[in-house]
Amino acid sequence: MTESLALAGKVENMVTRKNPIFDTATTLGKILGFLGVSAICGVLVAGLLVPAAAVSGSAASGSIQFFDTLPAELQVDPPSQNTTILAKDGSPIASIYAENRTKVPLDQMSPFIKDAVIAIEDSRFYEHGGIDTTGIMRALVSTARGNKQGASTITQQYVNNVINESLVASGKEEDVKLNGLNKGVGDKLREMKLAIALEKKFSKEQILEGYLNIVFFNRDAYGIEAASKFFFSTTAKDLTLPQAALLAGLVNSPSAFDPISNPDNSKKRRDLVLAAMVNQGKITQAEYDEAVATPVTTKVTPARQGCAYATMAPYFCDYVLHLLLNNPAYGETSDDREKRIMRGGLTIQTTLDPTAQAVAQQQVDGTAGANPDKWGASIVSVQPGTGQIVSMAQNTVWLPQEGKFDQTQNFNVDVMDAKGNDLNGIGGFQPGSTMKPFTFAQWLNEGKSMNQTVNAAQRRYPQNFPWKNTCETPTVGWYDATNGTFDLQNSDEGYYRNMTVLYGLMNSINTATFASAAQVDLCGIQKIVDAVGIHGGLPARDKETGKITDPNPKVTMTTLSNLIGATQTAPLTMASAFATFAADGKYCEPIAITSVKDQTGADLPAQSSNCKDAVKPEVARGVAYAMQEVLNAGSGSLIRPALSTKNNFPVAAKTGTNDSNGSTWVVGYTTGLATASWFGDPLGDQLRPGRNITVNGKFYQSIDGYMIAGPQFTNFMLAVAPAYGTNPFPAPPSNLMGGGAPQRNNTPAPNTQNSQAPSNSGNNGNSGNNGNNGGNGNNNGPGKD
Repeated sequence: MTESLALAGKVENMVTRKNPIFDTATTLGKILGFLGVSAICGVLVAGLLVPAAAVSGSAASGSIQFFDTLPAELQVDPPSQNTTILAKDGSPIASIYAENRTKVPLDQMSPFIKDAVIAIEDSRFYEHGGIDTTGIMRALVSTARGNKQGASTITQQYVNNVINESLVASGKEEDVKLNGLNKGVGDKLREMKLAIALEKKFSKEQILEGYLNIVFFNRDAYGIEAASKFFFSTTAKDLTLPQAALLAGLVNSPSAFDPISNPDNSKKRRDLVLAAMVNQGKITQAEYDEAVATPVTTKVTPARQGCAYATMAPYFCDYVLHLLLNNPAYGETSDDREKRIMRGGLTIQTTLDPTAQAVAQQQVDGTAGANPDKWGASIVSVQPGTGQIVSMAQNTVWLPQEGKFDQTQNFNVDVMDAKGNDLNGIGGFQPGSTMKPFTFAQWLNEGKSMNQTVNAAQRRYPQNFPWKNTCETPTVGWYDATNGTFDLQNSDEGYYRNMTVLYGLMNSINTATFASAAQVDLCGIQKIVDAVGIHGGLPARDKETGKITDPNPKVTMTTLSNLIGATQTAPLTMASAFATFAADGKYCEPIAITSVKDQTGADLPAQSSNCKDAVKPEVARGVAYAMQEVLNAGSGSLIRPALSTKNNFPVAAKTGTNDSNGSTWVVGYTTGLATASWFGDPLGDQLRPGRNITVNGKFYQSIDGYMIAGPQFTNFMLAVAPAYGTNPFPAPPSNLMGGGAPQRNNTPAPNTQNSQAPSNSGNNGNSGNNGNNGGNGNNNGPGKD
């Protein structure tokens, strides 16, 4: 954008800057101007109009030799064009550009604009071969008389624009040549010879089309289509006669004849164009009379460039841009990739569903209301079996607005991708008890029944507890009030008792999760978590140097606090992991871009579904059964409005809250849609507790997953999920059920999720919020809900 503004400034300055030597207001200037134009004409006559064999004399011979050394080939590359990001249904999300330009064919331009620009800029356009000697002689005489005139044909102007466009695109703005500013005789001769060569290569229609698509009208409008939209909120095809005449007049001096800032000058110039048109027989006298009587009025559509001005989903738009900017297929360096995207006229088709996005945005905006305390809310959804991102929303605005929470970072994605490239994400939040299903999955993976009873009364797991761990990573942490720490806690005293593993997951009982983990291989939990794509959202760093050691570190499940969600994880990661259970155990990496085409329509590298078998189908079915019960009769049954398989359609979910109540979740799915809903503290180190707070006019002594993130989830899924399929989940095999009906809790506790992190040899970690230890520390503060 800086490049195009610089070029725009140079163009505008043409109107006011004068060369002190060649100022035609002085006698010396008139003489020198006459001699200069005469020299050009002499060279042209010698080099173009007279056969070399007939020329005698050293002067003529020298002129021919000089002219012959000038280049006769011009590489006419497509001018910089807008890149467009589209939703799945083809509706526009945003335009990205360095110069606001949309190329259109000549037959999609009003006949008025074609006739008007020829009438005022080059009336003999269809008669000359690139240069107009008659026009040059006219300009020569006029200039000598003190009335400076130009003589550049449309072809010459096109050549000049093509050269300058190439220079700007190459970062050589200082080499741009403009008439009346820094163009010398040699530059003009080069332009003329290239114009002649161009006329031999292209038809008049092709040259006119190219000219009207490249010419500068305004710093926010390059080419006739962009100018039509900017000044009149119309298209080049639908320009009226007065509008076309006004735009044709702008070309000579976009600043002096700007209808917004200089309407009187603009009208005089427009009427001059109309007079030329009627004199040349391009319009009738009646058309002329009606047009000049029309007042100069504009209907400006401001150019809105970039994801900040997206029509929807600005943070998804930004995520898409980062994916492309990080892709070496679009250029060897980051600068090359940026130019390709900003200037290449790409059409980027994405996975975003505008209908689902509108619902998601409505939900997150309504969650916190006016939100003076800047609480965050987000929703992200993916399609099981493909990984396509369906929606991505958060309750912030990109650009500062009065009374709004502005934020440029994305709540839903990682800070970096796996290769260490920036994604502009906040890195996620502590997932709390939404991590518990993975311990449950390993329980089933080892062939155990979900209705088997475990001792959830056990709260003490001492330093020497015999955990089974076949991974190389050590088991870290303990819970033991007799050894300098504390015992494992639930929120409600009534849950320290024997219960089935299913009941423990339904009601999010910490002691039941640990009792289950104590009977399985922790390494098995790790393998499941890795297989479904879960990783830390913040890069791991060396504690001494601060250098990044892993941009997407493992969530180390042999660190006990991670069993109940201590490591900051992005909502997109959680939604994609849960989608694995919806897809019968198939994990698909999240994707946002389905196709990219350049301005010629050729396909460029995009994303495609990358799926793998991650969890046994029978395990995925068992988890789905259990998480349906979360909503039927467990901690999720407290959500209002309610959503459950029992009362609505097949749906599974898990609530989650971290220890400070500052990060609350519901993550769930149907067979066709998986969604992560989050509410909490997005600021800084995310240490603000969600207690004794007022949100949207309602006071909360403490917030839990079912309270705010829960309604976000259910309202969204009730509105959107049916369109993506809500088929029944396949039933788990009988051996994983154990033959018994699920143990139900008729009155689930409103807060059944509390936990403290275990001790870790005196290292109590850092509340799991900064993630710099990659989950290898103790992370004091996981696990509510």
